[in-house]
Amino acid sequence: MRRLLLALPFALLPLAVAQAQPHEHEHDHEQGSLSAHEHGVAQLNAALDGKTLELELESPAMNLVGFEHAAKSDADKAKVAAARAELDKPLELFALPAAAGCKVASKELESPLFGDDHDHDDHAKGHDQEHSEIHAHYRFDCASPEQLKSLDLAELFKRFPATEKIQVQLIGPNGQQGAELSRSSTSLSF
Repeated sequence: MRRLLLALPFALLPLAVAQAQPHEHEHDHEQGSLSAHEHGVAQLNAALDGKTLELELESPAMNLVGFEHAAKSDADKAKVAAARAELDKPLELFALPAAAGCKVASKELESPLFGDDHDHDDHAKGHDQEHSEIHAHYRFDCASPEQLKSLDLAELFKRFPATEKIQVQLIGPNGQQGAELSRSSTSLSF
């Protein structure tokens, strides 16, 4: 399943490039790249395979905590802790239907801001600290995956108001699709 999720950006790359239209107010660092760091924009990869749902959220730290530098002040440390606490509750953030019976099987939260990012220390040191990202990976075991009709991100937009758009790439029983969700359009059907 992890291989499926990692392959997702490559499978949908033609779709993303075809839909990549520069807007005058955006400042994409890499035109057409799925990994471009753009404030206000996050990426979500979703893959449903049998009874397993995987969600992988990648966002500039600016969207989730309001800054990207190392947290030194108590106020900044509190913002990082609050964001981490919110990300630690994926069933609330992603509003999965109760009828699907999804339970969190695993979760990984990684960011240079968390201070305990052992897996990506070498990457983080080489990465421009002014462009810190937060990466969250969740795996759910769902008793009734056929009840997963949609993915609603309204709560994520509510809890992280600096997030303006989420570029979603989804692989599910009906194939693959990509969409750009916003506060006015928070849901994507499987």
